Formats: sequence, structure tokens, C-alpha cells
Amino acid sequence: GFLQSRRRAKVVGVKAASGNTHYDVQQIKMFKGPNQDIHVIFTGGPCHAFLETNKEYLFTGRLNTDGTVHVIMCDFIQSWEALSDTQMRSLTLRYQSGCDCKIIRCNSLPCPISAPDECLWMEIGQSGPWDNNIACIKGGDGSCAWYKGMAPPKK
Repeated sequence: GFLQSRRRAKVVGVKAASGNTHYDVQQIKMFKGPNQDIHVIFTGGPCHAFLETNKEYLFTGRLNTDGTVHVIMCDFIQSWEALSDTQMRSLTLRYQSGCDCKIIRCNSLPCPISAPDECLWMEIGQSGPWDNNIACIKGGDGSCAWYKGMAPPKK
């Protein structure tokens, strides 16, 4: 089994391991997921992530029960220095209210939403609010939607 994870970590080493890349990381902060340190991140497959040693990243990925995290480019990976001001503030002030929300990736239309706790993420180049200043947040009615900047969800 696995749980979703959102963490800030620094890549401190890298090596190839049976078709995957094995990154040794030093966790700096956990924003979402179980309160346990991670030390290894694996990437591989068609969405292989290429990370630089001695650089800090914000990772989302699947935290396995053995404490490893599998991250692919299909997950959200962003260098820490490239995060927007809104994203930085949202990590500590805002994204917690989105922890019950699920982001559904859409690569080609149509892309149905099947539950009120889902936000649709369109790939870049499609029309929609897909930029660095939005967050999928649970509103006062219990449904999830994209909100821009730091404005609170309407009740």
C-alpha cells in the first residue's frame, strides 16, 4: 500500500538501480503524509524524473510502507527555488485545506469528474486556470475547486 506524500527534500546522491534511478535525499520538511523521514526516492518508466544533486525540490509522490517514495514526472516535482510566492505561502497556510481533495490528470478531452472531492488538472497548452498561483481547495460546501492566489474559498 501507499499514501500520498508532499515533502521538501535535498538530493544528496544518485545511482542507477534496476531500471530506476535511486536518489538519496535529505528530508527538510513534510507538508503532507505520514510523519516519517524519507531517505530514498525512486523514479523510472516513461515519466522518469531527472533531478540534480545538491538541489532542493518539492516532491509529491507515493510513500510506500517501507519508507521509500516513488516519484515520476507525472507527479508534481518542482525545484524549491522555482516555486512561486503563492505556492510557498500555500504550502504552510493553504494546501492543508486541500488534503482531502484529489487532483485528476487529464491528457485529452473529455475528462469527467466523478466526485465532488476532485479537481481536474489539464495539461499545459489546454485552456484553464493551470498556473503556479492556484490550489485545489475544499470549499465551505465540501466540494473541491481551483482557487487562485490566497483568496479564501467562498462559503
